[in-house]
Amino acid sequence: MKPSLSRYWTFQLLGWGVFALINIFFSLVFNMFSTRMLFRLVFFVEIGILFTHLMREVIHKVGLLMRKLQHQIVIFIMLTIIFGLLWALVQTPFEIICDLRSGANKDKPFHMLFIINFSMVLPLFLIWNLIYFMYHYVQKSRKQQMDTIKLEALVKELELKTIKAHINPHFIFNALNGIRSLIDLDPPRARRAVTELSNILRSSLSAEKGETIAFKDELRIVKDYLALEHMRFEDRLRIDYKVDDATLNQPVPPMMLQTLVENAIKHGISKQVAGGIVEVTSDYKDNFHELIVRNSGVFNGGTSKSGGFGLSSTRDRLQLLYGEKARFEIRQAEPEVVEARVLIPLN
Repeated sequence: MKPSLSRYWTFQLLGWGVFALINIFFSLVFNMFSTRMLFRLVFFVEIGILFTHLMREVIHKVGLLMRKLQHQIVIFIMLTIIFGLLWALVQTPFEIICDLRSGANKDKPFHMLFIINFSMVLPLFLIWNLIYFMYHYVQKSRKQQMDTIKLEALVKELELKTIKAHINPHFIFNALNGIRSLIDLDPPRARRAVTELSNILRSSLSAEKGETIAFKDELRIVKDYLALEHMRFEDRLRIDYKVDDATLNQPVPPMMLQTLVENAIKHGISKQVAGGIVEVTSDYKDNFHELIVRNSGVFNGGTSKSGGFGLSSTRDRLQLLYGEKARFEIRQAEPEVVEARVLIPLN
């Protein structure tokens, strides 16, 4: 592998190189170019690189970039002045000894030449420090933003996993209660119910692998669940599907529709003496995938007792996955019909 310059040395050499070229250009334009001028410029650039590099070492040594912003500004100004004085202290005697003074500066005493050199290099060091400071400030801000994004993604992942961990035990508990009620009354139906439950568990375990699944897979879970519940409620439960086949491949949060259907059974159908209907609708509306679960019953206003963890988890998952773009509401659509409606933005 060929050795390559670091980003710092690339910018360092490029910056001072541009400075040297600008000086040469203007010396040619104003007919001031000479061997003396070129020699002085080369020395100027060399010690400029040396002193700015030493200044960088001091910045890293004292951990300046890790301090508060106010402290950084004050110390950067102090470093600029100190290294400007040191630079002038080296440049001035060199010019005198090597007889590199020209024009009006040729006969000036040491202290005057020192002041001139200091006032000349101070703006350069100030610009160098300003660029260095701003570069690292921007880099630090970008790193903090990336760390924040990674942290938010990690929190989102953990929250989604936590929500899923709550959903599955909640569903299993209700399903097992349904099977229990069938064991003594109708063992063959109970066995079929166990088969339905195993299908649901197998599907739900597969759903855990991603943040979303195809709607057709989610619908399969719902159909298994409703088939199981139909064994428990028999003629008290009527089921109607209004599904646009074009929506079957749309991604949806796993177990979300099943949660809404489970909520419709638990808080709607099971409380109706005559039972009722559960209607599942999937269609496109504007730029959304619309999912609707309607059930016979009375909505009591969305208290925690009515919705429990299921409805809150639906809101939480939609918020985490889609932000403000997704919508969810549950309401009394008709005097005896409760409607849960989800709008998922299309990609």
